[in-house]
Order: sequence, then structure tokens, then C-alpha cells
Amino acid sequence: MARYTGPKTKIARKFHEPIYGPDKNYERKPYAPGMHGQNKRRGKTSEYGIQLQEKQKAKYTYGILERQFVKIYKEASRRGGVTGEVLLQLIESRLDNVVYRLGIARTRAQARQLVSHRHISVNGNVVNVPSYLLKEGDIVSVRERSKSLEVITDSLSSRPNTFSWLEWDGNLMSGKFMNYPQRTEIPETINEQLIVELYSK
Repeated sequence: MARYTGPKTKIARKFHEPIYGPDKNYERKPYAPGMHGQNKRRGKTSEYGIQLQEKQKAKYTYGILERQFVKIYKEASRRGGVTGEVLLQLIESRLDNVVYRLGIARTRAQARQLVSHRHISVNGNVVNVPSYLLKEGDIVSVRERSKSLEVITDSLSSRPNTFSWLEWDGNLMSGKFMNYPQRTEIPETINEQLIVELYSK
């Protein structure tokens, strides 16, 4: 399975919420896609179907492929604590997600591209792997030669709400990954327990 590059509104309508952010097209038609729209009769979704849909929603929201998702889940299971919460904490610590949360990129897809094109460094070293997992205390910076990039300056000029687990220094154009966020601090409406139940079968 390749990373999804199709219409984002279609996916948002599939999950009945704008998982990619504000979407005027979704607001106009906030129901499942298809020629029959909201009039289409749908059978009751099975327990497995509900769990699978929740996992798919998480994958689309964060832009993670199945193989990567399974790898993160296994790591979350290996660590102590509540597996579902640890799973989301690990996903939140991915470099592409942190670049997005810091406001360096407007979307996670854009953040992945910035990382892949070597515009981002971690603790002074260039890292071009979007799935790189940060540790507490790591410093994520925009490379010196990339600080004038229009895509970065435009994004930073309209930075979203700040997050308590990240610390941003606008003068240095760098941010610190302070700690793993608590579940209540993560804004995504994902029921991680359903994902754990799916993989526990």
C-alpha cells in the first residue's frame, strides 16, 4: 500500500470528521461519500469493522503506513503503561509530526517533505527520516540554509496553538521536545482502545 495522495475531503467524509483540518467541502457534505450520499442504507457495522475503521482513521490522520503502524504498536506493547496511550505518545514523537506541531509546516504531509528534503535537523544533525522517533530533550531545528524558505516562513507566520510538551524558540527557529504528551493533551479524536483490541485478537 502506497501513501494516500487522493482527495482528502473524501477520506474526511468517510470517517465523519475533518481529520485533515478545516475543510469547507466537508462542511458542505459531512456524510459518507457515494452517489447516494446520506440516503444510502448501510448495515450495522461489526465490532471488528468499528475497530478497523478506528485504526484506519489513525493511519490517515498521521500519514502512517500499515507496516510502520504495526512496528509502533509492538514498541508500545513492549513498553510499560497503558498500551493505547503509549501508542499515541510514540506517534506524536515522530519527527514529521513534531515538525507539524511546532508550526514549521502547515500539514503533516508538508512536514514529511521538509524532513525528507533535509531541511530539518535534530540536535544539530540533519535527519531525513520522517518516522524518526524523538526522545525527551531533543532539539528540532530548521537548518540555517532553509530558514528563508517561503513554505516555512509562511507556515510560521500563522503558527497554530502551542502545545505544552513542545517549547518553541522563534529567534533560533528551533523547538524542544520536552516530554511525551498526556492523552488529554493530544487533540485528535481517536479511540486508541479500539486499536489495541484489534491488534490483540
